[in-house]
Amino acid sequence: MLEPVRPRLTRVAVRSRPTAGPGRRRSPVVARGPYPSGVPRELTETPLARTRRARRIDRLLAQRYPDARCELDFRTPLELLVATVLSAQTTDVRVNLVTPVLFARYRTAADYASADRADLEGIVASTGFYRNKASTLVNLGAALCERFGGEVPARLVDLVTLPGVGRKTANVVLGNAFGIPGITVDTHVGRLARRFAWTEEEDPEKVEADVAALFHRRDWTMLSHHLIWHGRRTCHARRPACGACPVAALCPSYGSGETDPDLAARLLRFELAGGS
Repeated sequence: MLEPVRPRLTRVAVRSRPTAGPGRRRSPVVARGPYPSGVPRELTETPLARTRRARRIDRLLAQRYPDARCELDFRTPLELLVATVLSAQTTDVRVNLVTPVLFARYRTAADYASADRADLEGIVASTGFYRNKASTLVNLGAALCERFGGEVPARLVDLVTLPGVGRKTANVVLGNAFGIPGITVDTHVGRLARRFAWTEEEDPEKVEADVAALFHRRDWTMLSHHLIWHGRRTCHARRPACGACPVAALCPSYGSGETDPDLAARLLRFELAGGS
C-alpha cells in the first residue's frame, strides 16, 4: 500500500499581500478552503507561486500514476471519437464492453451514416441515453462523409462543428489520437482545478483557459490524464481521500475529505480503472 502523505505547511501560501513597488505589478489569486491546521483560510498567492505549485502537483501526480492514459479502448481516431461520444453519462469501463461489437460492425464513417437505427440502438443500449447516442453517431458519420471525406479532422475548429462534439471530446481526440496537446475539462478536471485553487470558474472553457495558462502546452494532454486518474481514484467528488493524497501538502482544499491516513487509504479506488 502506498504510504499516505501527511499534510504539512509549505511556502506555497503567502500570508500577506506584498507591497507593490516601482515596476512590480501583482494580481494575487485568493485561494479559499480548509487549509491544514494553523494556516488561515484565505491567503493570497502570486501568479508565479500558483504556477510553481500547480506544476509541482502535476509532477507528484505523475509519480503516483505512471501509467496514466486514456482509458477508452481504440485503434483509430474514428473509434476514439465514437467511444468518447458514448462515454457521456457512463463509465469508460461500460463503453469498453460495448465498443468491440460496435467497432467490428461499423468500421467507417459511412457505416455509421447508413446504420440501421434500431441495430445501433441495441448495441449501445447499456451506455444509457441510447436513442440520442445512436442518433448522434448516425449524424456524426454523415457529417464526416459530407464535409471531411469520411476522415476525422485533426483541428479543434473542425471537430467542434461535428454533431455531439464539444471542446472536451475534441481535446480527447486531438491529444490521444493525433498527439496534439489539449486539456480535457471533464467533471474530474473541473473539480480538481477548483480544489487546487487553479481557477474559480465553473464554465469548462474558462477552466480550460485558466489551467492552460499554468502549464507548458506540451504537458496539457498528460496533465489531463493525471487529473482524471486522481479524481477517479483518490480525490473523489463526495469523499476525497485527503489523508492518502500525494499532494495534500499543496492542496488548499485539504480537509474536505477523510484526513486519517488509514481510513483514507480505504477510500482509494486504484482497481476501478475507467470509473466515473
